[in-house]
Amino acid sequence: MGTIPNLGAGLRELGALGELPPAPWDGPRRWWGGALDVEGLALGSVQAVATALNALTGSADRYSVAAGPVAASFDSLGYLRIDGQKPMGFAPMSGFRPTADGWIRLHANYPHHAARLLEALSARGPQDADRALLSMTSLEAEAAIVANKGVAAAVRSRTEWLASPMRPAAASGDWIDVEPSAEHAAASPGTAWLPAGNPRLPLDGLRVLDLTRVIAGPTATRLLGALGADVLRIDPPQLPELTDAFVDSGFDKRSAEADLGRTADFAVMNGLVASADVVVTGYHDGGLDRFGLAPGALLASRPGLVVATLTAWGRGGPWRGRRGFDSLVQAATGIAERYGQPDDAGWRPGALPVQALDHATGYGLAAAVIALLGERLRTGRGGSATMSLARTAEQLFELPPVHGDGATSPLLEPDFLVTDSPYGTLRFVGPPLLVEGTQLMYREPPVQYGSSALAWRRQADLP
Repeated sequence: MGTIPNLGAGLRELGALGELPPAPWDGPRRWWGGALDVEGLALGSVQAVATALNALTGSADRYSVAAGPVAASFDSLGYLRIDGQKPMGFAPMSGFRPTADGWIRLHANYPHHAARLLEALSARGPQDADRALLSMTSLEAEAAIVANKGVAAAVRSRTEWLASPMRPAAASGDWIDVEPSAEHAAASPGTAWLPAGNPRLPLDGLRVLDLTRVIAGPTATRLLGALGADVLRIDPPQLPELTDAFVDSGFDKRSAEADLGRTADFAVMNGLVASADVVVTGYHDGGLDRFGLAPGALLASRPGLVVATLTAWGRGGPWRGRRGFDSLVQAATGIAERYGQPDDAGWRPGALPVQALDHATGYGLAAAVIALLGERLRTGRGGSATMSLARTAEQLFELPPVHGDGATSPLLEPDFLVTDSPYGTLRFVGPPLLVEGTQLMYREPPVQYGSSALAWRRQADLP
């Protein structure tokens, strides 16, 4: 069966995990194949969650990992069907495009990103954009699009990425970077939460403010919700989420909208922060700082809070604040080159079999939240966790090659689940964790986007 990487090793700096061994796992070790150990990244990230849960609940092996559910969860959007329809995936203008000297990866799934992309290239439509790109180098195109607040990344070789000024910042620190609060939480309200006795809902009553979008952050909070937490996701009304992505990550959480530029909504948000146990943010680095939602500001006012922050490129370096997505990080860091294939035109960059950077980072973030909750129970202090997609890419490259002849063991088709929802009948796969040997399940389907009250569940239920 082999071994899997211990990706939760950095969490042991907190002390809450003690000498507890990594959670058990079972199943095939390789099923996707390919140049990098994507399976090890997937299994290790979910194992980190299971280990943190075992520590939090005082058990040795209650929570465990199996290859089948992990593989299915990493492709949850691919398995999702909404009234029988497959999600769109990438928009037509997203993807790899040739340039004068190589390739660039575009991301135009969101309408505002598509508009900025076309404007940056002085293009009226996709064909104009393709012609413009052929007249530019990949780095010139990247610079022009990013300068216009669009989203793109030149396809770099691994050697080019290693020599880039951004790489040292992206590769620094532990994969899961955790830091306890410097102050005791005794004077901080809203930190009296204790784990529940139900092993399938150990986070019952935990209040999680979810300020994340797309895949990685919502994956983390979806799992926290499945474990019983009261997860309230809040989005800006002027930038609605893509429906398919929202449905895929919307299980076991509620959804509200708030414009933090409005005095009334800002006041409500401050009240939610003041009564939360956990705040998870997933916008570009610094994107929420002006609203007082930077980790340092949150912990200064609430030392008992657990703050988890996700970015694409990390906190620091010349790309600080740059927008990014899993596909773009793959392009920039050398993954697209490593997975490239010859084609009729000579060569074309490739991609991982699933959006593994997103999912692994999401599960790593969930593991960090749970470990920090354990640390708060142990010491009375909250703390922060910081992760980035770029650091996850570096972690993937750091994993040793899988020994053996490279053979894979195909997995059986996952057990599909079906539920009604405001969006129609959903076919989906469950969470990746096992609880006492049986798979954890979602309890509630996604709600209608933006339909929930700006209040915690029990407050919202009051007459």
